[in-house]
Amino acid sequence: MAAGIGAAAAVVHAGPIITSIRQLRVRAFPALAGVGSATHVALTFDDGPDPASTPLFLRELDRLRYRATFFMLGEMVDKHPSIAEEVAAAGHEIAVHGYRHKSHLERTPGAVFDDAARAVDTIAATTGTAPTWFRPPYGSVSFGTLRAAMRLGLAPVLWTCWGRDWRPNASPDTVVADVDRALKPGGTVLLHDSDCTSAPGAWRSGLGALAPLAERFAELGVEVGPLGQHGVANKRPQVEGHAQASDLLYLEAASGIEPLYRDLQSLA
Repeated sequence: MAAGIGAAAAVVHAGPIITSIRQLRVRAFPALAGVGSATHVALTFDDGPDPASTPLFLRELDRLRYRATFFMLGEMVDKHPSIAEEVAAAGHEIAVHGYRHKSHLERTPGAVFDDAARAVDTIAATTGTAPTWFRPPYGSVSFGTLRAAMRLGLAPVLWTCWGRDWRPNASPDTVVADVDRALKPGGTVLLHDSDCTSAPGAWRSGLGALAPLAERFAELGVEVGPLGQHGVANKRPQVEGHAQASDLLYLEAASGIEPLYRDLQSLA
């Protein structure tokens, strides 16, 4: 039992390091990375809603007949509620990116929870949708991230590949090339529908990349859609009577590390 607790504690404290490295994240934490069905690719967007850019993404997604997951910032939803409503009305999945875009590694667990809870309330009240997915800003996962997700009933998820479309020198060609480096069936793609935390106008590179990425997805022979249709095995185990075991088991559930689950189950 002591060995199991020690292993769990090591995973918790090493989490920010492990989850920040894509190759390690995909192998050690497949569900947290967004690995899903081998016949599907999940398409996700961060940082909106933004009146300058989000409607253009919605138009292009509609042209491609894609539905995606939009990880919204509560602060942006408060500023542009009609755009958030437009995303939901178009049939896209609504998810939580936090209220303000600040790394969880720079916040206390209490501050992380307060920010996430405020975002959930804001997004749900505006869109009429109860979000189920949570992606922390910058993909920075801390124990506070996982504890907040557990308390709010959210499933944390990052990505398997991204377009790095936030860079000032990004272009549609660089976005496609960056996504393609790690694109595989079952992957989760990260793009941005706003430049509120990126280089001004950076969203244009992601928008321009959607059509050539659609060709790449077709070559892979996969369906494209939101995380809710992706088959990510992200379930929270219910453990009564032991707060520490419950928190650590949630980390296992979000990562897919089965031995950790078996070790900690005896603690309940």
